[in-house]
Amino acid sequence: MTPPKTAPETATETAPAPLTGLRVLDLATLFAGPLAATMLGDFGAEVIKVEHPTRPDPSRGHGPSKDGVGLWWKLLGRNKRATTLDLSTPGGRDTLLRLAATSDVIIENFRPGTLEKWDLGWAELSTANPRLVLARVTGFGQFGPYARRPGFGTLAEAMSGFAAITGEPDGPPTLPPFGLADSIAGLATAYAVMTALAARDRTGEGQVVDMAIIEPILTVLGPQPLWYDQLGHVQPRTGNRSTNNAPRNTYRTADDKWVAVSTSAQSIAERLMRLVGRPELIAEPWFATGAERARHADVLDGAVGAWIAQHTRAEVIEAFEKAEAAVAPIQDVRDVMTDPQYAALDTLTTVDDPELGPLRMQNVLFRLSATPGAIHWAGRPHGADTEAVLTELGLTPDAITALRKEGAL
Repeated sequence: MTPPKTAPETATETAPAPLTGLRVLDLATLFAGPLAATMLGDFGAEVIKVEHPTRPDPSRGHGPSKDGVGLWWKLLGRNKRATTLDLSTPGGRDTLLRLAATSDVIIENFRPGTLEKWDLGWAELSTANPRLVLARVTGFGQFGPYARRPGFGTLAEAMSGFAAITGEPDGPPTLPPFGLADSIAGLATAYAVMTALAARDRTGEGQVVDMAIIEPILTVLGPQPLWYDQLGHVQPRTGNRSTNNAPRNTYRTADDKWVAVSTSAQSIAERLMRLVGRPELIAEPWFATGAERARHADVLDGAVGAWIAQHTRAEVIEAFEKAEAAVAPIQDVRDVMTDPQYAALDTLTTVDDPELGPLRMQNVLFRLSATPGAIHWAGRPHGADTEAVLTELGLTPDAITALRKEGAL
């Protein structure tokens, strides 16, 4: 029995969600693998979260909690049925193979060799279900000199070059204060799974996805390897400035708030100079390209910063909008929760939760006009759906009791 839908339905939910009929087993923890499963569940896949009976996904305990309930899990575990299974036990292994035979995708992030140690490697899983897609998410991939090292997003943020280019020029390399590499890898894993499923539609056979967390973040960092390969160029730390255009920075307003300004387009840069009362800078030879403007960032930052410092944030944004220049307020979460654009998009939506009541969280990642996704429930309690899932699988009450006695559940 599928848990009841507790999120309010919308008028557009008339057609089945695009991934309806897809079954995903989420064996992963912290955070890339589970996030990929969440993305699939948001668009209709049936996601069965498989956790250890006594060692649940650590995200249940990460960050603040309310009434003893971890809030991060409410987000990461949404649209997932929560089951328990100890894969290292004979009963747990056999039960997973039975689940695999009825599933389309397994997402796991054990260290390479762990599933094989339990006789649950690709050979066994693909025998149970030749159409299965197995997504293996690890820090460093399934092979290579680092493959068996413990891998976390922080290490990817360091290794990829992200930390090296982040921070002020005279400051230390800077790590992000959230799971950046994990999140990017989670989105990339969801894309990889859908790509493998598209291939299965043609071949009839599943395959293995090898996702190394150190790789997607390197992709989104842009052409740094190409620059170094061809020019020997190493991108330095530039703080909020860019080497490709200027002015591009954060600026304090008269009411002690902050805004961010970008001038990636030449026309925007010219409009900005007129707005701040420095049109003569447009005639400078160096103003004609973004790279040359970046070399004169001190002059441009001085002009823009002086003008912004004389106006409140509201006045700055209003003036920029009239001038068709690019600006955004620097918002903390309190501002985000009340931002009218996010409100219009329903980016932060409300989900009714049996444990905590109404919860506001990020909505599904994008909007589809004909087959939209939806949040049907927030993260469920540990093991809440174990008996229901196993009963659907065909296990009798006596068989489930035997698994519990063995410690497999």
